[in-house]
Parts: sequence; structure tokens; C-alpha cells
Amino acid sequence: MKISKEKREKISEQILFYLFRENPRPIFTSYVAKEIARDEEFTKKMLMELKEKGLLLEISKNKEGIKYKLRLRWKLSPSAYEVYSKKQKESSF
Repeated sequence: MKISKEKREKISEQILFYLFRENPRPIFTSYVAKEIARDEEFTKKMLMELKEKGLLLEISKNKEGIKYKLRLRWKLSPSAYEVYSKKQKESSF
């Protein structure tokens, strides 16, 4: 099934907003998928697209510096966080 560009953008917005709320804590792909009620593979594809756009950072190591074998964690890039912070402040007025 093909998802329209408009719906993909809305899903991307949901992902970014969820990661903004959880910032600075990096979130595993499976938790993002659960939060937006989507399949993990589809969510991973969306996360990779957002990473390519420079909106997300991929974290592939745990706190001790050991590389994950199968998992990835995600968080907003500093520039994306700034944009979201400004938008939140503007919308609160």
C-alpha cells in the first residue's frame, strides 16, 4: 500500500513532536513506532528519511560506548530542536 506524501509528512511531524517531547533522551525505534501506532519497519524508514534531512541524530552506541547489534536510538538534531522550541514559544502566546 502506498501512503500519500501528505500523510507521510503528517507522520514525520508526529515523530518529530514525540522526539521533541522526550528530548534530550534518545528513544529506540520500537518506542517511536509504538507511540505513533505504526509498524517498526515503516517507522525506521521514516526515521532514516528524517536523518537524511538533518532533523534527527542516530545513536548506535549505548552509554558505555558499546555498539548496538540490532537497535538504534534517535533524538532531534540541535538545529531541529531550536526550531521546535521557537515554534512552541510562539504558539504559547
